[in-house]
Amino acid sequence: MLVSTDGAAPAIAPHINAAWASRNLTRVVLLPAAAPVGLLSLLDPSDAIADRKDLEFTYSLIDRIFRLSLGELADFSGAKYDGDFSLTLEQAQGRKHDYVAEQIGIQPGRRVLDLGSGWGALLNYIRARGGSGLGVTLSSAQATACERHGLDARLHDAREVTRETFGEFDAVASLGAFEHFCSQEEYREGRQEEIYRELFARIATVLPDGGRFYLQTMVFGPNMIPVDEVDIRAPRDSDAWHLALMQRQFPGSFLPFGQEQVVQTARPHFRLVSSSSGRLDYIETILQWRKRFAEPSFRKTLVKLELIPRWLTSADFRLAFTPGVSPNRVCFERELLDHHRLVFEKNADPASATPSSALEATLGRMGESRSAAPSSS
Repeated sequence: MLVSTDGAAPAIAPHINAAWASRNLTRVVLLPAAAPVGLLSLLDPSDAIADRKDLEFTYSLIDRIFRLSLGELADFSGAKYDGDFSLTLEQAQGRKHDYVAEQIGIQPGRRVLDLGSGWGALLNYIRARGGSGLGVTLSSAQATACERHGLDARLHDAREVTRETFGEFDAVASLGAFEHFCSQEEYREGRQEEIYRELFARIATVLPDGGRFYLQTMVFGPNMIPVDEVDIRAPRDSDAWHLALMQRQFPGSFLPFGQEQVVQTARPHFRLVSSSSGRLDYIETILQWRKRFAEPSFRKTLVKLELIPRWLTSADFRLAFTPGVSPNRVCFERELLDHHRLVFEKNADPASATPSSALEATLGRMGESRSAAPSSS
């Protein structure tokens, strides 16, 4: 789960945003802005799959700022307001966890796998409910933070988890990590759906028949532009420019083309039980993250000062955290991006997982819209 800033307040998604305030280095201010945990590295063919190096850039580099702003068990995935924006961020995050628990059965004695466990918010919730949680992450800082709180998080690639690695689980969840499982390079090679299918096949090996998988992820929205139009040289505030900034924030990542692509590649191992959009809830989550990041703190100031050398020596770092903009928030508001909560159930008989006519029609429309994007050749 995820950033950018609008000047004084950090923005959307689980990342940080930097406001470079003046010629005098003593006045440098980095304002972390929330970025959606889990988002894209859209648009640079040189980007490879989101490997450990990419995740270290996104989540470990500013690990302490995240924890100082959002708490030791920082929850960087979209909260669940259900349109009730009078809720506090903590209440909405709690509502999300309760919803996940209800959908996949988090309860005493149940073993749950968290793919992309972040700073351990869901793992901590599982423990509080009497369950046994195991998480995997590619961020060393996140794994260390979980270990400090007695949570079982392993430094391991979520795409490589099978029954042989960690055994069987009663349920699986992944909140905000799916965005990191395929790179733009792999998309252009025509491997995106292959990667998703392999991932679902591996997840199926750790679940019993009827076992559930909760997936919360960002996807390209209905107003997404052709991928080859995304360019950091595009006019400022254009769709292409905001998407290009996001690419710098999430190196090595690429999004699914709508929830339909996710549902299609989950077959034949899983059937979709339910789906809901969390786009508006995510926008509110981002706004609340920005407020937390903007709150002054002596300890945060010291951490930000340590990032000055990186700012001075890395053009990519400066682009990733361009001051005065909030690309994630803009992309959600313009519906370039969408956000979905998907509940899957493992099929007892893979052959029975046939698509409905309504879904097939939707997939057909998605295919037409994707033809506007560059071919994978």
